[in-house]
Parts: sequence; structure tokens; C-alpha cells
Amino acid sequence: MKSEQTPKGITRRDFLRGAAGATLAGAAGLNAWSQETGRPPTSDAPAAQRAKVILVRDENVLTESGQVNGEILARMLDDGVNALLGRSDPVEAWKQLVKPSDTVGIKSNAWRFLPTPPELEEAIKQRLIGAGVAPERIGIDDRGVRHNPLFHQATALINVRPMHTHHWAGVGSLIKNYIMFSDSPPSWHEDACANLAGLWDLPAVKGKTRLNILVMLTPLFSGKGPHHFQPEYTWPYKGLLVGTDPVAVDATGVSILEAKRRLFFGKDEPFTVSPKHIVVAEEKFHLGVADPNRIDVQKLGWTGNILI
Repeated sequence: MKSEQTPKGITRRDFLRGAAGATLAGAAGLNAWSQETGRPPTSDAPAAQRAKVILVRDENVLTESGQVNGEILARMLDDGVNALLGRSDPVEAWKQLVKPSDTVGIKSNAWRFLPTPPELEEAIKQRLIGAGVAPERIGIDDRGVRHNPLFHQATALINVRPMHTHHWAGVGSLIKNYIMFSDSPPSWHEDACANLAGLWDLPAVKGKTRLNILVMLTPLFSGKGPHHFQPEYTWPYKGLLVGTDPVAVDATGVSILEAKRRLFFGKDEPFTVSPKHIVVAEEKFHLGVADPNRIDVQKLGWTGNILI
């Protein structure tokens, strides 16, 4: 079959030639790729390994002017965490994630065009307090984490950021959200940031992440240039993706962006830069599950234009 190509984009076959080889098809078009080639999706991970992701949406979480309804957003967070952990009480659910003895860093994202909503940061903080963590042992930071004493002492991390296309990495993902823990963030840009999952082996990060939350309230699904942001490429999806596996959550977010791009452009439109770091995270670093066939997505709430 003739490969797809955009003037400054990449073909699906170009993507497959990337650092992780043929299995890189996983998080960015794996199902379409398997149909195109007639080959089944493959992975080196054990066949039994699966991941659970919760997608929770509420039609009223944004006002007509685009403002966040903090009460509804907090309820969405509760619903997502309860479903993820099989609980009915959010306090008990958060007690499964953290202990009163923990020092918890909420790794947020401060990109000025699409930051982590402060209402969500506050909702997370309140749930941590409800689980017994003292307020003075909870920190919220992004670009200053490397110099933040609380993050140096942190025994647990909550990883939360909005999803958007990204000039160097294809998408701004949960995997990428830890780049500010590096003493040289630009050093991770090589090969479309393919090795971003290596960040998760840094001492300040390794083994500490208790929860990953990908904010899908108004995702950015297209753009070009290092600091691109065009409001016409955002839309009110009004969702959160929640999981303990950052790779699976990111892969699910990419699937939603891909579906939106097909709807908007009227055809399969490859990302200008392949978000292959998500599949490299599974294939090379064994950080989680990128294959959509091994991700169980539980959908809660509003289903309008759900795209997945």
C-alpha cells in the first residue's frame, strides 16, 4: 500500500524505522498499521501484562467561556481514582496510594498556554491531606523541582499534566513530564525524544510515582513550531485519563488525539514528529504498556464525541 506523507511530516513506514524497530507502531497508530501491513501488533512484553486506564468525562466541567468548574473536576478525579482502585470512597482510595509518613510531590506542568488547572492541583492536595499526609509535606511544582527541597525529600509523586502536541517529542506526555528532574532537559531531545522513559530511572523519580493523571479538558491536537499554540486546534473534550501506568495513559491519550486529527483533517494525519517515545518506553525501558490491545480503558460519565 502506498505510504501516507505530509510535506513536513513523516510516513507511517518512516515511523516504523525508528529507534525501536517495527514494534514502534504501538502507541501511534498500531491498529491502523496492523491493518495496513497485515501483520499483528507485537511486543516483547509478556502477553499477560495488561494495563488499566480510566477515562472520566463530564459535559459540565467547563463553562461556556471555558472556565473550569472546580467542584465537578474534583468529582471527576474522585470517580477516576475510585474506579482505578476498585473503591467507592475516595479517601480510602487515596489511602491505597499514599501513607501519612509520605512526603508527596505533585509534579504539575506550567506551560503557559495549557497549564495543569490549579483546581485540579488543589483537588489532589486535598485528597492527599484526607489520606493523612500533612500539608507541609505536600509540594506542587514544575520547572523548579530540581531545586525544590520538598521534591528532594519526596517519597511519592503524583504526575499530572495536560496533553498537547509537542515540537520535539510529538506530544507532551506524562512520560515527558519528568524532564525537569534532569539537569539538562535539552539533552533528551535527540531522535524525537525517543528515550524520555530514561527519566524515570533518575534517583529523584525512580519507583516513586503513585498516580498519573493526563488532563484532557481542552487538548491541543495539532501545531507546528517550538512553542506552537493555536486555539483552533484545541477542543472541549472535558476529560481526565487516570492510571498507575504512565505509558498506557499516554498511549490512550495519543489514540484520542489521532481520532480527533482524523475527524478534523478528514484523513489520517501523522504527527509532524512521531510520539514514538511512548512505545520506546515499553519496548526498551519496560516502563509500561503501549499496545492498545493490552490496555483496558474504562469509560465513565459523558460519552458525547468520545473518540475511543
